[in-house]
Amino acid sequence: MDIGYYPGCSQEGTAKEYDKSIRAILKVLNVNPVELGDWNCCGATSAHVTSHKLALALSARNLALAEKQDMKELFAPCAACFSRLALTNSELKSDLHLKTEIEDIIENKLSGSTEVINIIELFKKLGSDKIKSNRKVELKGLKAACYYGCLLVRPHEINGYDDAEMPTSMEDIVKATGAETIEWNFKTECCGAAHSIPRVDIVIDLSKKILDDAKKYGANVMVVACPMCHNNLDLRQKLIKREYKSHEDIPVLYLSELIGLSLGFTPKELGIDTHYIKFEMPELKKKEAEVTV
Repeated sequence: MDIGYYPGCSQEGTAKEYDKSIRAILKVLNVNPVELGDWNCCGATSAHVTSHKLALALSARNLALAEKQDMKELFAPCAACFSRLALTNSELKSDLHLKTEIEDIIENKLSGSTEVINIIELFKKLGSDKIKSNRKVELKGLKAACYYGCLLVRPHEINGYDDAEMPTSMEDIVKATGAETIEWNFKTECCGAAHSIPRVDIVIDLSKKILDDAKKYGANVMVVACPMCHNNLDLRQKLIKREYKSHEDIPVLYLSELIGLSLGFTPKELGIDTHYIKFEMPELKKKEAEVTV
C-alpha cells in the first residue's frame, strides 16, 4: 500500500527519530510512504503569524504538488504541518475568490482532491488489528498518558474524527501495543508550542503542569504525535528540574516509537536513544523483548 508522505522540516531536523520510527514501522505493516517530491515548508509556525496569504500559499503549493503526483491522501506526521495543510485545504475550498488568488500566487491550480491525514488517522484507517497481528513484544508495564496537544483534534469542524476535548483515538492505538493508558486531565492542553524559543518560562510552566498531571494519575511514559510537543515535554524537563528540584523525570515517546517497540524494534533502532529523558523498558518485559526481537 502506497501513501503520500509529507515529512516537513522537523522530520529532517529536530525530529529525525520521528521520521526514522515511522519509516520502520510502516515497512513492517506493508505501507510504503511515498515522499512528496519538491515539497516546501508548510509555514508553521512563523508564516501563519506573519502573513495569512503567505501561510496559505506555502501549504497550497504542497497540496498542488500532491495532486500533480496523484496522491489521494497526504500523510503529515507533524501535528503543526498537518494543521496547516488541512486548514489550508478547507479554507480554499470554502472561499473560491481566495482560492483563485492563491492559485495565481503559486502558479498552480487546486482541485482539493487530496485528503490530509495525521498519524492517528492513518492508524485508524489501517486498523489496530494490523498492529496486534504484527506484535512481537507485550508492552504491559507501560502506563501511557496520551497527549494530543492543541492541534491533532482541533478545530473539530475540520478534524472531526474524534472529540476535541476528550479524545480517545490515540488510546485505542496505544492499547493495541499491549500498553496501558491512563485517564487524565491535560491531554489537549497547550504545552507552550513555539514559545519554547522566546518565552521559555511559559513553556516550563505549562509543560510542568502537563507532566505533573500525567504522573499524578499513574503514567510512567508520555506518548505524543508532535515534534514541538515532544521538544517541550522532553528537552525542557532539564530546565523544569533546575527550577523544581522535586521534579521526577518521565520519558516522552512518539506514538510511532511506542508502536515500534511492540513490533520488536530496539529503542536504538527507533531513535529513542536520542531523547533527553532516558527511556527504559519495564524490567520484566525487557527480558521478553530480548527473546522476541
